Order: sequence, then structure tokens, then C-alpha cells
Amino acid sequence: MGGEPAGVAATGEDPEVSFVVPARNEAEYLRGTLASLAALDTAYEYEVIVVDGDSSDDTREIAREYGVTVIAGNATGIAAARNCGADHANGEWIAFIDADTRVRATYLTRMLGYLEANDLVAASSYCRMTGPKRAKLVEATINHVFSRLESPILPGFNVVVDREVFLEMGGFPAVPNEDTAFSRRLGRRYPTGYCRRVLVESSGRRVTAYGLTGTLVYYLRLDAERIRRTVGA
Repeated sequence: MGGEPAGVAATGEDPEVSFVVPARNEAEYLRGTLASLAALDTAYEYEVIVVDGDSSDDTREIAREYGVTVIAGNATGIAAARNCGADHANGEWIAFIDADTRVRATYLTRMLGYLEANDLVAASSYCRMTGPKRAKLVEATINHVFSRLESPILPGFNVVVDREVFLEMGGFPAVPNEDTAFSRRLGRRYPTGYCRRVLVESSGRRVTAYGLTGTLVYYLRLDAERIRRTVGA
């Protein structure tokens, strides 16, 4: 985008990709995420939409520093924030990136190339979890378990999806582990995958806060609730 603000397509035309970044009190991480998006080296036009969940810190001010579109969301959950951002997206593709995820300069070109070459409607990629060494188990699960499932689980912190298909599927459901529920439903109808040539970096802050066992218990409880609420859906 050659120095243009990250939230505006350089030509003034509709962007091909809309990045949606949900953020609630993410001042500690957001600047790094938006800087990585502003530094993308790509011929694709893109916009960045930050959905602010009623933050009480400098989240909104930081977002505006980067010239992105800031949408007032609410604090009802990350699924609602992502869906709110998608409602305001103009791109043919929506790239959901969390506020503590950083992408490399080649991210967009490689991800769209992979999607188009394999005729997929959605894809994620490998990741690197920062923080304590215990976070590497989470990283390995995503890279080597989620990616190899018949219907891959596409983590909400790093997934690109065809906008029309996303809207057709009704977006992320308001259930625990909403990205798993969305991936399961999407994978039953459309081809999805993982681009192993792409790597994003995400924080291992949950492992830092809860420890490895606490994090695993946290996600197991969420998944049990997801299954209970989506049986037959």
C-alpha cells in the first residue's frame, strides 16, 4: 500500500481484503499488530477495521494513529465483535486477526495465493506462540493437530474467509469456542485448509496467566459448553 494509512485502499476503490481486529483494552498489544498490517508488502488493496469493545484504555487512540477504521462494538464477546467488523467490511475476503497477532510482510499475498490456487473458501496458517515455553504445546496443537483434521479448526485469531460465504454461514456463533463451531459448520459445506508456508506470531498470554493446565481446562470447559449448545445445529 506504499505508505498509505492501513485502513484505506490506496486507489480509493473498494479493497479486496478487509482485516477485522476485535480489540477491548488491547493497548499493550494493538500497536504491534497494526504496525505489522501497515507493513504488508502486497499488490492487494486492503482495509483494516478495529472493532472497539468499549475499551477503557488507549485502544481507540492507538487505532486512530494508524488511520484505520474504528467501529464501536460492545463487550458482549469476541464473536459479536468479529461479526460486527464483518458487517462493515468491503472486501471480497475477510481476514480475522486478533489484537495480539502479528503478521509478516508476505502474509496477504501468500494467503490469497494459497486460497485461490486450492479453490478454498477459508484458510488459516501455522503460528508461533510467544511467551513461556509451555505455550509451545498450544502452538503444536494448532500447527500439527488442528491443521490435519478432515475439517480443520481455523483459529479466530488468524483466518481468512470469503466474505459472501461468511455471511451466508451467519458468521461466528455466540457460543464458547466460537471459532471451532464456525470451522465445523463451514467445513461440512465448503473446502478449507492451512497454508503451511505462512507463519503468524501470537501471544501466549493465556498460558502466562493461567499456566498450561489451567489453559487446557479453560478450553476443555469451553468446548464442552460449545458441544452442549450446538448439538443438532
